[in-house]
Amino acid sequence: MKIAGFIKTTLLDWDGMVACTVYLAGCGLRCPYCHNREMVLNADTVDGIDEKDVLAYIEENSDFIDGVVVSGGEPLMNEDIEKFLKKIKALNVKVKIDTNGLFPEVLDDLIGAGLVDMVAMDVKSSLNERYNAASGAIVDLDIIRKSIELIIGSGVDHEFRTTAVPIYVKDDDIKNISMNIKGAKRYRIHQFRNKVTMDDALSVLNPYPESKLINMAEIAKEYIKDVKIRGI
Repeated sequence: MKIAGFIKTTLLDWDGMVACTVYLAGCGLRCPYCHNREMVLNADTVDGIDEKDVLAYIEENSDFIDGVVVSGGEPLMNEDIEKFLKKIKALNVKVKIDTNGLFPEVLDDLIGAGLVDMVAMDVKSSLNERYNAASGAIVDLDIIRKSIELIIGSGVDHEFRTTAVPIYVKDDDIKNISMNIKGAKRYRIHQFRNKVTMDDALSVLNPYPESKLINMAEIAKEYIKDVKIRGI
């Protein structure tokens, strides 16, 4: 397991919480709009941060840190993830996991062990043939559905989220996603940012205007009560 990034204090990565964010290198997807390309493409060579330093910071600042966001990349693909989360929980802080939904068995085990307080899962696009293009990989949609079902039924606080990349996410996709996550606590639609992307061609793609995202949120609200837009 390699820690490729560490944000010591953030109010953005976990709503209502003072958190720090740990980024673990590696991911099985190649989403064209991914902004963490270095830790995905160069997981073996990207500079790592000593786990001891990260844990020491959390322990020293546990009086004001409410929780730790473990993100990536895809954190659940790391074999040592359970050991790492146990070390964090031992410091008396909460844990949020960011995931792409490809490892439902791992997530189930972590939730069952009481190591996860919050889950945020990315749903890339419609759960059909459009999903592969938005993911940059061949994805078994049954696994995605299994993760959605697990998260909604887990009793753990959670949200689902979609980055509204104009060529991958349209109104019909938001409707399809919302239908598939019906019963979720929260759904967040993220504005696309073209500053740093996996696929350089997307750097010239203009994000949707705010009015378009508002319309997408209204579509989602037909199926989910708590829908908000981030990044506008």
